[in-house]
Amino acid sequence: MIGISACLAGYKCRYDLNSQTSCEIKELIKDRKDIFFFCPEQLGGLSTPRIPCEIVDRENIIVKNKNGEDKTEQFLRGASEAIILIEFYEPELLVLKENSPSCGVNKIYDGTFSGELVSDSGVLVKLLKRQKIDIDIMTENDIAFK
Repeated sequence: MIGISACLAGYKCRYDLNSQTSCEIKELIKDRKDIFFFCPEQLGGLSTPRIPCEIVDRENIIVKNKNGEDKTEQFLRGASEAIILIEFYEPELLVLKENSPSCGVNKIYDGTFSGELVSDSGVLVKLLKRQKIDIDIMTENDIAFK
């Protein structure tokens, strides 16, 4: 079983109503039946489209949108709901959207809405680590180089 960020599979669930699918992801999911797709931000109750959000306090996990509105509760709820799916399906691999405030694995935006990236993880990955859920995680960038 594989869990994949829905935006990577062509679902238009990103903040800007777009998806981020690639040839590599399309090839990965082609003809497979053991895949589930999810979007933590939608699971947390955020609308699509939505105002861009970034983690403004990475240590305490505080997420705000570009207008300064606190969206932490929705991000934490969405990550918790995604973890419920992960525990239910027990995938051997997650493929998550890099740079996302929810799904970023190695890089996320720095919280200033300047377009700068920092080495850190999104809310879902932070909670997976805190709860010591051991699962292989890749990004769309890793798939592109396989």
